[in-house]
Amino acid sequence: MTQTKVEAPFVENNTPFRNLIINGDMQIWQRSTAAVTTTGDYVTVDRWKISEDTDGSISSEQSALSVADQATTGCQNALLIKCTGADGTIGAGQSVQLLHSIEAQTLPANLGYGTSSAQDLTLSFWVKTTTKTGTFCVSFHKDDEAGSLTGYFIPIEYTVSSAGTWEYKTIVLSPTAGSTSLITSAPGAITRDNGLGLRVDFNLAMGSNYTGTNNTWASTVELATSNQVNFMDSTDNEFYLTGVQLELGSAATPLEKVPYDVQLQRCQRYYQQIPNTASTSWQAYPLWGVTASVMSTRLQLPVVMRSNPTGAFVGTRNTDFKVYYNGGYQTLTNEAVADTTDDAVRFDMYSSSAFAANDSGGLYINTTDGRITLSAEF
Repeated sequence: MTQTKVEAPFVENNTPFRNLIINGDMQIWQRSTAAVTTTGDYVTVDRWKISEDTDGSISSEQSALSVADQATTGCQNALLIKCTGADGTIGAGQSVQLLHSIEAQTLPANLGYGTSSAQDLTLSFWVKTTTKTGTFCVSFHKDDEAGSLTGYFIPIEYTVSSAGTWEYKTIVLSPTAGSTSLITSAPGAITRDNGLGLRVDFNLAMGSNYTGTNNTWASTVELATSNQVNFMDSTDNEFYLTGVQLELGSAATPLEKVPYDVQLQRCQRYYQQIPNTASTSWQAYPLWGVTASVMSTRLQLPVVMRSNPTGAFVGTRNTDFKVYYNGGYQTLTNEAVADTTDDAVRFDMYSSSAFAANDSGGLYINTTDGRITLSAEF
């Protein structure tokens, strides 16, 4: 009997979870996939915050990629930003940004910020525009400012060369960019905790108050250069982004593939909603009478959150969420998400003495329009 030895194929930089960007492939959209007009919040794709402060307006939505675009980018979806209201002249204090915040303790232990051993990071991504070409900027914000630490900023230019074409970009972030020593000095350190460590901003328009020198660390708020295009100058402008990866080292590697269920759980550390998926059904939770006016329940969360979340009921009281007690639905006067911890929350439902202490009832949520949101976002 003969045996043949089969060598495993060599995979360069196959470190699991090397991508520091959560949901860089735009897989998870817990809040909405449809277009949402906003001036600043997490409104559609998970872990990406929209910031818009101009005299125009933008919308954010999911773009389901064609088979050909999937083959190009390696992703099924992209984040699509549309200019829905034009602003031809950006004021000095105005801006439009797509923000991704990275929890400090998820950064590599050997990143070395705050020491002479600080390492490079490499950002890679796919971008497409419909009409607007020219110079865009990505900025990085070393955000930890606790105690003796200092926040630092760096804008880095990239070029969109052709409209209507997916382009792959790579940017190397050096800790000494611009021959500076801000990141390699002690105030440049990042404490590994659940606070904000590093922020990555994709800039679409930027006022002169926030412009600075390309690829140079600064202690003032510098988010773009003066070469940054004005994405807001026409309602024909659209910006597509996907396949975003930030990794340790000075070379970009192929986009890390994270299974959907794992990516969802990673996103739920920062945002969860109950129920997770809208449908035409109702979802029920047992309640216990605390007093004649309050019934409560405590729910264990499926994923431990970054911090104690802020909770809210979404929908119409007595329509999208109701309390069943003593043979019928009782009229609610208020509701609250209370006593939150990173792994559990309490729901309090209030009435005008329609309940009884130490008795049981049920909370019903219409999962089409009603939900409870829990946010531990930055």
